Formats: sequence, C-alpha cells, structure tokens
Amino acid sequence: MVRVLKTAVVQQDIIWENATENLGRLEKIIGDFKQDLDLLVLPEMFHCGFTMQPTNVVQKPGGAVVSWMHKMAKILNACVMGSIVEQVEQQFVNRLYVIDPNGEESIYDKRHLFRMGGENKAYKSGDERLIVNINGWRICPLICYDLRFPVWSRNRNDYDVLIYVANWPSTRRDVWRSLLKARALENQSYVIGANRVGEDGSNNYAGDSMMIDAKGKVLVEASEFVEEVIYSELSYNDLHQFREKFPVWMDSDDFEIKI
Repeated sequence: MVRVLKTAVVQQDIIWENATENLGRLEKIIGDFKQDLDLLVLPEMFHCGFTMQPTNVVQKPGGAVVSWMHKMAKILNACVMGSIVEQVEQQFVNRLYVIDPNGEESIYDKRHLFRMGGENKAYKSGDERLIVNINGWRICPLICYDLRFPVWSRNRNDYDVLIYVANWPSTRRDVWRSLLKARALENQSYVIGANRVGEDGSNNYAGDSMMIDAKGKVLVEASEFVEEVIYSELSYNDLHQFREKFPVWMDSDDFEIKI
C-alpha cells in the first residue's frame, strides 16, 4: 500500500500583534486552497508575530486562537499545527499545538529560547519533545531556534517527519536553508520548514518555506518574500525503502539529554 502525507505549509505575512486580523487573513488563504489535506502547518506565533511583549497577545488555554485551530481542523478534516503565546500559571510559553479533526490536542513548548532577542527573559523554556501520530506517520514538531541544536532533534528511530515552525529573519536565510537540509540528512527524515514573510519592525522575512526528503532534496519551496501556500505529498514507502537500504541510524551514538 502506498501511504502519503498530504501536507500544506502557509508562508504567512503576519500582522503585528493583531490576532483578529491574522486569523481572518488565514481563513481566506486556507479557504482558497482546494487540496485535500492530512496536515496544515502554520508559522511560529502565527496569530501575532515574534513578540517579546507576551502580555499584549497572550492566549489562555482553550482561548480564541486555539478554538480557531479546532474549527479549521474540522473544516479541513486535517491536523492543524502552529505555535502561539500562552500563559501557564504565572509564566508565558511559546507553545506549539497540533490539533486533529476529532479535537485531540498535543502540545510542545519551545525548548531553545532566542536569547539574542530576549525570548529567554520573556518566556519559559520547555523540556520535553513531542512525537505525534498523524495517519500512521510519526511527526516531531519543533520551533525556530531549535533548528540550531541537532542533539535536541536527533532521530532515535522515533519519527518520520521533522517540522520547524519559525519567524526566521532574511538576514540569516542561508543558515535556515543549510540547517534544514542538514537535519534531513543526519536524521534520514523528511524535514518541513514553515517560515513567515513580511516585516515586524525589527526584521524582515524572506520565507524560504520548504519540504525536503531524507536525501536532502528539496521537494517544494515557496517563492521568496511572497505570502503563499506550498503543498506536497510525502511518500512513506520512499522514506522507509531508503532507510532500509542505507540504515545509518543503526550506527548512531547513544546519549541522554540532561535537563
């Protein structure tokens, strides 16, 4: 049986700290996209942009943005993924949600906080990876700056697709493109990068959203500086035939991450 993961990435122009406008624009973009989907991937902080003023945009668990994600998952009959600003007790987190059409939620809190932008002062770091099952595919979602830390993303033969949602500036776009390919090659995994376009006052963003196979080949790539949706059907058979023929993972080093 040929199994595919029908995947779309929204390369979004995010309106600064305006959840209502961002969700409205996204509904229009997604509504115009007619492909059947298993997974829709949105950028980091898709409701507000990469802000270090979390009190301006914070969502409570089960709030308006998460409710919107539930609605879109039902409409699309697909999983919806993206990160938001959320408050947990007295602390803020950059929290990625994966919401399926049946309403099941999975969460991942960003592990590596971008200290050069003050994220480590505004948010609390997470300490657990997430592997979520989507139609038999094992998916590991991470967030932006996590891309620079290969130990955290190391494939222990426990995932098939590695996803990074991001607000990655155009000044470092060569790093983004290089590391996405490196993560695919070293982990023998599909890699998806979902980045934004536009400006936020501090940076501008080229996008460079893409999907890459386990051999480092770019399957599909968004146009630079353009808001658009990219789509690909990832092949489970192709991935596992390659892993069986060239089982690099069997010679990998054992290690433990100490939190």
